[in-house]
Amino acid sequence: MKLSTQQNMINAFGGESQANMRYLHFATQAEKENFPNVARLFRAIAQAEYIHAGDHYRCLKHLDGGFVANSMAAFGPGDTSKNLKLAIAGEEFEITEMYPTYIEVAKYQGEKDAQRSFEWSYGTEIEHKKLFEKAKQAVDGGSDVELGPVQVCEVCGYTVEGDAPDICPLCKSPKEKFTAFIS
Repeated sequence: MKLSTQQNMINAFGGESQANMRYLHFATQAEKENFPNVARLFRAIAQAEYIHAGDHYRCLKHLDGGFVANSMAAFGPGDTSKNLKLAIAGEEFEITEMYPTYIEVAKYQGEKDAQRSFEWSYGTEIEHKKLFEKAKQAVDGGSDVELGPVQVCEVCGYTVEGDAPDICPLCKSPKEKFTAFIS
């Protein structure tokens, strides 16, 4: 793997790993504030971030040793409204800056596996941002978010509210590869 794409992959792994842990902590806070659906949403999206990190990690199987991951991470957790604000900002960064750049570098360098991994994450982060915005609007209005089942593709992390699609729009996996997070 070419060095620029490799470093981008290491950075993406770091960012997705941190998002996974951050969202699990945010879920605990949401439960404390009696927002069980927001907590469920954070847990579902944490699983998707775990899947992204794993996909990125597998792309780095050629490495042997320690490497520094430079990743944007939101710090300063607070109440659920603030945590949703941090989550939205993180997803926005991945959508507008991180993944578009990483995809173009991987494409330019002919790194097809890395490009695919970045594209799957990018496509998923768009959905995460929408779901977090919906949750923030509800929480800021003083109520828990109304949320159906949250479905996560265990292959690429694609996340959708409601019924799982027959075929994942990102990785083309069948409906059976989705895990439902239900109340």
